[in-house]
Amino acid sequence: MNQNSAQSGTEESDKNTRDNQQRSKSHILNLPLQDTHVDRAPHTHERWLVAKLMRMAGSPPVRFRLWNDDVIEPVEKHARFTLHLSDPKALYALVTNPNLAFGDLYSAGRLDIEGDLPELMETLYRAIHRARQKWPRWLEALWRNHAPRSTGLSEARENIHHHYDLGNEFYQLWLDQAEMQYTCAYYERPELTLEQAQLAKLEHVCRKLRLKPGMTVVEAGCGWGGLARYMARNYRVKVHAYNISREQIAYAREQARKQGLDNLVDYVEDDYRNIQGQYDAFVSVGMLEHVGKDNYPALSELIKRSLKPNGIALLHSIGRNRPMLMNAWIEKRIFPGAYPPSIGEFMALCEHGDFSVLDVENLRLHYARTLTDWMQRFNAAEAKVTDMYDEHFTRAWRMYLAGSIAAFRAGSLQLFQVVFTHGDNNEVPATRQDLYNFPAAPENT
Repeated sequence: MNQNSAQSGTEESDKNTRDNQQRSKSHILNLPLQDTHVDRAPHTHERWLVAKLMRMAGSPPVRFRLWNDDVIEPVEKHARFTLHLSDPKALYALVTNPNLAFGDLYSAGRLDIEGDLPELMETLYRAIHRARQKWPRWLEALWRNHAPRSTGLSEARENIHHHYDLGNEFYQLWLDQAEMQYTCAYYERPELTLEQAQLAKLEHVCRKLRLKPGMTVVEAGCGWGGLARYMARNYRVKVHAYNISREQIAYAREQARKQGLDNLVDYVEDDYRNIQGQYDAFVSVGMLEHVGKDNYPALSELIKRSLKPNGIALLHSIGRNRPMLMNAWIEKRIFPGAYPPSIGEFMALCEHGDFSVLDVENLRLHYARTLTDWMQRFNAAEAKVTDMYDEHFTRAWRMYLAGSIAAFRAGSLQLFQVVFTHGDNNEVPATRQDLYNFPAAPENT
């Protein structure tokens, strides 16, 4: 790349960042932070709605402080958290559709929390999970999550831009400084830093793929390119990494050039569906959630034709214990098109391609720890985030990170790593012992 084209690329990237920062303000919510406080006393039926809402949510240890400072305590429980509602309309929105309204109201400053936010969300998730079994059908229908947006070719690009093209500077504030990994880390030892745990994850993936120098690897959805660079640098393999996020691809190419790895890593700005050729390994870390289950058969066929006869594939994805739609607020405001597959849907993808499943590992609690580390860094950079976007955006992302921590702690989300190969491949490892011969995590980062 010559100097002029590099400068042009940088200017274009900066413009994209500014455009996406501006778009984020309208994508998160339609209304800015506003003062909607009213002084009137709550009506009798509004108090009844609060009590009914709490019963339907499983009677968690939560008190409500209403717009006139009246307090409604939980029945027969000591309150551990307080929810502040700024106006009557906030209450009606919460009762009508809490799955969407809770995040919207918090983002807009019309709902405030007293207490630890991840702990509150975990408490609510657990209480609602128990109570949900007794809900009447009309309530299940009223509070349902909507189907995810399409993940077709054109829609997928817009979905990815919505989340990943907010600007590399934003993600650099709170992701690891080693390889910018926006996926679950691997805390092989409890004392690991985020940087060490993310590098351990990359090593763990490479070992599962049984990489050797000279092999070829294709990666679907490469993020900021850290895994591709790690494979090239430490295993001397040739990697073709696909991604449709312009911001991420620009960062990945620049890092590969700086590290002298651009002869081994080819970052392709294209949809994974356009992967061509055959490879010794197929890997995707954190992309399956964006594929859409209707596209699983096509993905399975793509992997089948992309793998050499003795090739190994690994898919790393957020998942579920049973089929369930993504939370309405997350899907609408944060991750459009998202659908974490159940373990059964994951296996159906493997069955479709007649694949032999070699290994299934669940790293659920590793993701809860990863998100906790992210949120600590995000909170420390809160003022910078607000300067880059606005307070509305900052509150929305705080809710997103806290809710995600809670979902993994409560078990409503899982993290699956699945390794598989062609059904007739006999050149497979006899044991898993080689995965653990020596620590995956580096001693120092």
